[in-house]
Amino acid sequence: MPSTGRSQQGGAISDDQAQVIVVGAGPAGSAAALFLARAGVDVLLLEKGAFPRDKVCGDGLTPRGVQQLVRMGIDIDAPGWMRTKGMRWVCAGRQVHIDWPRSGSQPDFGLTRSRHDFDDILARHAVAAGARLRLDTRATGPLTDRAGRVIGVSAVTGADKQPQNYHAPLVIAADGASARTALAMGLERDPSRPIATAARRYYRSDTRTHDPYLELWADLRCSRTGRDLPGYGWIFPLGDGRVNVGLGALPHRKHGAVDLRATLDQWLTRLPPSWELREENADSPLRSAALPMGFNRRPQYHRGLLLIGDSAGMISPWSGEGIVQAMEAGEVAAETVALALRRAGEGGREQALRQYQKEVNRRWGRYYRLGNTVADHVFARYGYRPLLNRRVMATPALVRTLARLLTHGTDAPSDDLIDTAVRTLVRMVPAPAQRATSKR
Repeated sequence: MPSTGRSQQGGAISDDQAQVIVVGAGPAGSAAALFLARAGVDVLLLEKGAFPRDKVCGDGLTPRGVQQLVRMGIDIDAPGWMRTKGMRWVCAGRQVHIDWPRSGSQPDFGLTRSRHDFDDILARHAVAAGARLRLDTRATGPLTDRAGRVIGVSAVTGADKQPQNYHAPLVIAADGASARTALAMGLERDPSRPIATAARRYYRSDTRTHDPYLELWADLRCSRTGRDLPGYGWIFPLGDGRVNVGLGALPHRKHGAVDLRATLDQWLTRLPPSWELREENADSPLRSAALPMGFNRRPQYHRGLLLIGDSAGMISPWSGEGIVQAMEAGEVAAETVALALRRAGEGGREQALRQYQKEVNRRWGRYYRLGNTVADHVFARYGYRPLLNRRVMATPALVRTLARLLTHGTDAPSDDLIDTAVRTLVRMVPAPAQRATSKR
């Protein structure tokens, strides 16, 4: 990989300088780096680890996520991708199948793939587009000028953790739930926004690995209290002899934390032995991670720093889905930055950069505001069982409407009545107030 690049004006860029630095090569960071490189921007992508690497995730993508992969040019027909037809919801002894909609605006299938190499594929694609990737490089904090504006990041590199400074007039923070870069810039988490916890484990299961549906269970009980799990369990097929089994929980402050391991073990005893989801078939340890949700860190732009993905708390409060939002936000941030870099003068550039937060709010603001309310008053208190009651499960139109709402599957205008109903509901929600960003 070359150690130098070139700016849009053709001037040489040194190894420790770029027009934009992206911290973190997960789906958000790699998407941002990819679209920046395509726009002719010299971008340096810093990743603390090496590839391939593991990540706690459900490994499932909705059609909206597939659409974003296609926009990025990922070969989704290559080996390792498994297509899904839809979702299977299970609750109180009943189950219902919901096929992905054939709207025409999005693919009519979903995908599964382990995060073990998913992130590697996206990062390599960004490099192929022209991004410069630095592995084993952990960003330790932002570099700022006297006015407090970001001018790069400090880092440690390699096994011997050599200190290194990287310089750029703009930094995109995609460093995950830890949000170290944002925190160092004084961007604290909003404690009123939800943070869920997810745990997952891989199992070898010949009987379930090629299941065409993502299976979700809404009637699980917490092992300690016997209360409804404030979340759901999942079984996602990977098509390689394994399944991803896990659960997510959004604990209510009055009920305390959920013992995810014990609750998962309790659930697995309910499943048929033929599914092979037993200890002897486990293919990984149980791993857990925090899920920052509902835009829990704002503003998303501040003094030369843009936040994307988990660092901005962009995980959906409706479903716990985060990969789609991360990749989409990476593209929005890249487009905003590419246009800003073409503006003449600092004032014009800042004006363009502040559009990022407005665009994020336009895409997700009302939807997340409604989701935060539902998560706080329904999911955290009673789980998903109230939404999947007998009447809903027996009414196909209600099931499809709820599925579109939970997966944010109504992005483009269409003649579909369910899409129209869901978009109308979301539009009725007052737009969130814009938090002011610094003009410096």
